Amino acid sequence: MPFIGTDPQHSTRADRPTALADTAQFSPAKTYEEWWAYKEAVQGSFVPGPAFWGLVNSAWNLCTIGKRQSPININTSQIIFDPFLPPLRLSMNEKKVSGTMFNTGRHVSFRLDMQQPVNISGGPLLYNHRLEEVRLHFGSENGIGSEHLMNKESLAAEVQLIHYNHDLYSNVSEASRNPNGLAIISLFVNVADNSNPFLNRMVNRETLTRISFRNEANLLQDLCIEDLYPETFGFLTYQGSMTTPPCYETVTWIIIDRPLNITSMQMHSLRLLSQNQPSQIFQSMSDNFRPVQPLFHRGLRGNLDFRKLGRKCKGANYKLHVDRPPSSNDSS
Repeated sequence: MPFIGTDPQHSTRADRPTALADTAQFSPAKTYEEWWAYKEAVQGSFVPGPAFWGLVNSAWNLCTIGKRQSPININTSQIIFDPFLPPLRLSMNEKKVSGTMFNTGRHVSFRLDMQQPVNISGGPLLYNHRLEEVRLHFGSENGIGSEHLMNKESLAAEVQLIHYNHDLYSNVSEASRNPNGLAIISLFVNVADNSNPFLNRMVNRETLTRISFRNEANLLQDLCIEDLYPETFGFLTYQGSMTTPPCYETVTWIIIDRPLNITSMQMHSLRLLSQNQPSQIFQSMSDNFRPVQPLFHRGLRGNLDFRKLGRKCKGANYKLHVDRPPSSNDSS
């Protein structure tokens, strides 16, 4: 099974500007939570970009001095095959979920209804982790956008499913500060002629026009989380951090090896989302990724031998295992 394809206009992003704007005023926001950005230059003002995150707030110093930071460039030749990694297991009470789409000014974010919990386990995870948010990073052109790089190449976007350790912690805020706190499943996104069914609901034009500006929200119902996972897939895993301040190093990352698709029209609609409110100048949300961080001495493990070009991922070990109560219409 070949690895993810990439756009021919790929970039290592080392010399590209990075992304966000909040206000045109030269004054810090009322809270540190607002005082960071993906782009340093904001309408002539300055908002701290990724290179400065660890300097503007002492609580964010891991962004600068941490040794297990994310995202990273994934060199597939360094991935160690681990035959003892079990398949990922999804557990839910209902087949479909509902939630709210947000324009946070930095990301497109889908947050689940708390009454419809979705848990993930298996793979490298020792505990059950509950899905809190589906977050989307994307670029201003198709050759950039994903936070993680694969052999120094980027894809157009990256979907991150952010989970917190539900066995040990009561909420995502507590979990993010503590060991084994977070699990983020990451899926790359290509621009293609068709669209993944889940993403088709998230990023279709009708939905996105309702969250055109910062702080706007829109209810979405009857989404199937299973649709975000390929029918068969391999994955790799490593220990890393949140990719936004305060960059806590409490994340188990799981990177799926088969990309999702969205259409060029949907990508265009994403780039029309504003980081600002309607009364402010338009500034696209695109390029909302953190630059890659050094790997240092961390190990990469995979449930496939990524160094073998002819590898196959067939069978139960390479499928998502789904647990849910049987319904009256489901004989299985």
